Formats: sequence, structure tokens, C-alpha cells
Amino acid sequence: MTVTIRDAAPADVPEILRLVHALAVYEKEPDAVEATEADFTAALFPESGTATTHCLIAENDGVVIGMAVWYVTFSTWTGRNGIWLEDLFVDPEQRGAGAGKALLSRLAEICIENDWRRLEWWVLKWNAPSIAFYRSLGSVPQDEWEVHRIDGAELKELGAAGGS
Repeated sequence: MTVTIRDAAPADVPEILRLVHALAVYEKEPDAVEATEADFTAALFPESGTATTHCLIAENDGVVIGMAVWYVTFSTWTGRNGIWLEDLFVDPEQRGAGAGKALLSRLAEICIENDWRRLEWWVLKWNAPSIAFYRSLGSVPQDEWEVHRIDGAELKELGAAGGS
């Protein structure tokens, strides 16, 4: 399998929404998604102004298999921006081939390219496979919700991995 990571394009919106629905099923909230294609189009590709939400797409031979939806944050402690990873999801049948790590590696690269200091996200406490995966990359739990962060040497190492 050859995993490719790229920025989302407007034509990806139906696949992004499909992945969001699949994520909701995985997180045991199958009826929780209210977002529509129009919502994602407006957030990711606004008609005017700058997008405040971004999305990376993971593909296997041109087929969308995963996504990372993110936005820029700011830390008053570091005086620098960072990335908040709102959702990371890879189709279950495609897991284990490196798409998740490749998406996170690209996000780490974006942090490094912009001199941003943090890459953070939440993970549900019961999601042991994801927690183990994130910890294997160097993330550290931050509170009761287990907000994870990669910074410093671990951020540089992950960013330097280049998706491999």
C-alpha cells in the first residue's frame, strides 16, 4: 500500500463527511453528526476570507482512506501558535499501514515549518488502541480527558519521519 498525504480539496468534502460519520460510529455516537457537506465546504473552503479549519487527506492509490481535521491554536505560555487536531480517522480496514502516522507526521511538519510549538488533541479514555498508538509516537497525556501533545524533540522526530 502506498499512502499519500495531501491537503483536502473541495471535491473531497463528501469523503470527509463519510469519514466523520464513520468516526461517529467508531466513537459509539452514530447519530451525533449534524454537520453537512455545506458546513464543511464553508469551513474548509470559504467563499471569502481565510479558512480557519483545515483538512489533510490520506489516500491509498487515489482512494481516500483517512483524514485529519485541524485548526490553529495559540499558547499564551509559549507566545506561539500550534495545531489542534480536531479529528483523525482512518478507515478501519486500512489501519496498520501507516496512514495515521503519516497524517500526524505531516501535521508535525506543518508545526515545524511555521515555528509552532504544539500539536494537541483529545482521545476518549476507553479508546485504548488509539491511546497506545499516540503514546508510541511520543504524545503525553495532559489532563483527565487525556489531551495529548507532541512538542520539543518528539515533534521534531515525528516531523522528520516524513510519513515513513
